[in-house]
Amino acid sequence: MGRIDKGESCSVSGCSNEAERSISADKVKAAGLKISIDKRAYLCKDHYKEYKKKSKKDKLLDKWRHGM
Repeated sequence: MGRIDKGESCSVSGCSNEAERSISADKVKAAGLKISIDKRAYLCKDHYKEYKKKSKKDKLLDKWRHGM
């Protein structure tokens, strides 16, 4: 049983919704979301959607850089 199943809340500053995903904090910070945790970031559904939109270009560039 992981931390999300136990009821972890969203790591984004000012949000208290329940988390649905766990992502590396460095990737979340690079996407521009403000979090207060250093290792793993727990994101609710809305912030995970925002993270995906903001990191889409970076993922595409990495894909091109490493030869698909």
